[in-house]
Amino acid sequence: MTENSAQPGLLDVVVIGGGAAGLSAALTLARARRSVVVVDDGTPRNARASGVHGFLSRDGIDPRELLDLGRDEVRRYGGVVLDGRVDDVRRGGPVRAAIPESGAATPAPTFEVVLGDTRILQCRRVLVASGLADELPDVEGLAERFGRDVVHCPYCHGWEVRERPIAVLGTTPFAVHQALLFSQWSDEVALVVSDPAAAPSPAELTRLQARRIRVVAGRARRVVVAVDAVTGVELDSGEVVPAAAIAVTTSTRARSSLVDALGVEVAAHPVSGAPRIIADPMGRTSVPGVWAAGNVVDPMLQVVAAAAAGVGAAAMLNMDLIEEETDAAVAALAARA
Repeated sequence: MTENSAQPGLLDVVVIGGGAAGLSAALTLARARRSVVVVDDGTPRNARASGVHGFLSRDGIDPRELLDLGRDEVRRYGGVVLDGRVDDVRRGGPVRAAIPESGAATPAPTFEVVLGDTRILQCRRVLVASGLADELPDVEGLAERFGRDVVHCPYCHGWEVRERPIAVLGTTPFAVHQALLFSQWSDEVALVVSDPAAAPSPAELTRLQARRIRVVAGRARRVVVAVDAVTGVELDSGEVVPAAAIAVTTSTRARSSLVDALGVEVAAHPVSGAPRIIADPMGRTSVPGVWAAGNVVDPMLQVVAAAAAGVGAAAMLNMDLIEEETDAAVAALAARA
């Protein structure tokens, strides 16, 4: 690992979030001989899932095991992973950044990442990979089963609930699309229209009927469980819609508030509507020096895609540092001429 700063303790990059995107970014940066620290609060979005799916060579792996393996790989190349919570990210003052090989120095902007235990990490770049938080519909028993037989993504969990009766909770207009998706995995799908705003249009109703999806009107009150397994959804009317699995549309919010004060642009995702950090395809945000990757940028990414986004952002971030260092080295060369 190179030391690119004349100031002791100045890191090249602090990665906020130790999920697939953050650890993949840190691994790429550590292998690029950058000083990198990952700060992770230990609350991955998929913590309650029975396994990670669709990740080539790791299909079905326990989410925690995948992250443990990733942490070990980051550390193998000199990266540091800290358990902790980031409370604030703020601009630091300029420092005299040493240029590799030449020993010359030039002012460079920094950031201060403040941890919950009052530690402050100084760095040249910040990469936000803090992911999302899911907020479930207010239905009794739903949260307790989430990640098991209450699921949200057919590509993540469809195979595991295949050929079983599936009840899709219609709490948003997206539920029609979700019901159509799950009909690929089961011939027994029921759309429970729990919110009138989620009621299918006549055209949508025709499409649902064509796929033999039952539509039931009524507010979902509670999840019915027997012998540690979902057996149905009880409505306010008392009717129970049989189901061995329940599909929900979660409300998601990007964990981006830490960088709001820096002026990072945030907007709704065009498909999911979830707020997310705006970044270019390689992770560069609207604020110079702040990068982002994974679900905090695109709420619809699965784990393998989030990991790939972390790699791409890290590669471009490293090039950004190289450009800065090269510019400073050119200036130093000219000053000596």
